[in-house]
Amino acid sequence: MWRRRQLLARGAAGGSALLLGACDRVFQRPEVRTILFKGEDIHRGLQRALFDRDALAPEFRPDQMSPRFRTNGTRDPGTDAYAALRAGRFADWRLTVDGLVARPLALSLSDLGAFPQRPQITRHDCVEGWSAIGKWQGPRLAEVLRAAGLSDRARYIVFTCADYYGGAPYYESIDLVDAFHPQTILAWAMNDRFLDVGHGAPLRLRVERQLGYKQAKYLMRVTAVESLAGVGKGRGGYWEDNVDYDWWAGI
Repeated sequence: MWRRRQLLARGAAGGSALLLGACDRVFQRPEVRTILFKGEDIHRGLQRALFDRDALAPEFRPDQMSPRFRTNGTRDPGTDAYAALRAGRFADWRLTVDGLVARPLALSLSDLGAFPQRPQITRHDCVEGWSAIGKWQGPRLAEVLRAAGLSDRARYIVFTCADYYGGAPYYESIDLVDAFHPQTILAWAMNDRFLDVGHGAPLRLRVERQLGYKQAKYLMRVTAVESLAGVGKGRGGYWEDNVDYDWWAGI
């Protein structure tokens, strides 16, 4: 897979040897990052133009489900706060829905269960090269956002999690195309059981047309924002900011 930084540098610089040969030290300069991340917005638009906004990820029969479904990313947040929630079977856990919404929410698992539920059997494709088919269930993210009264100013939805990377909570984001896609759900169940810790208990994102690192686990907060500029280093996700992964990991 081509790194986006290489693609953006070639597209933005034309024949310029400065960007084509830029080393990591140059890439970290604020003025260079500003230029490249402006190109990031263009790249996102091109990606969207090449993919059907309404296309569905394949869904499978129960007999096609994988006998083993590996965990991706964190296997246990390992913090005192998460351990306390886990010990209480997540009775005190709440999902905060805030940002550009008219009615901020604090939703328990029971609250989420009161929304219309969507079950779906889909394939998880990990950036590490493995895949597995499993069944997920939860409310559509779109229904939760509607209940919160999403503002017309909102362009992205940011997810903040209970696991920590580099001393800060893990984070990811998607745009409104994916947020309102019928297969984008807040999953509390996997294979007809409550999520286990390794798979993101008590709640994880399922955005089925993207790779596994976009499927944020251990959800604590859902925030509607107008721009990704204030999220991490500005690229919308931990891996995007720190390992140069694609922000839109479409499959």
